[in-house]
Amino acid sequence: MNTLNKTLALIALASSSAAFAATDFDTLDADGSGAISQSEASVDAELMSLFSELDTDGNGELSVEEFAKA
Repeated sequence: MNTLNKTLALIALASSSAAFAATDFDTLDADGSGAISQSEASVDAELMSLFSELDTDGNGELSVEEFAKA
């Protein structure tokens, strides 16, 4: 998926009211990469506040395992 498509997907997700209540990994993983980037997590303020703590391997994204600890 190219950058423009990723950006458009994130904008669509952020503009939906469901985005702010999103707690499902697959919903937050808008590009389907199998990880939640900081950009994808930014639609959920609570997740963003925990992002650094949850990102235990420090790679800048949350795996399914890291997200499950939220």
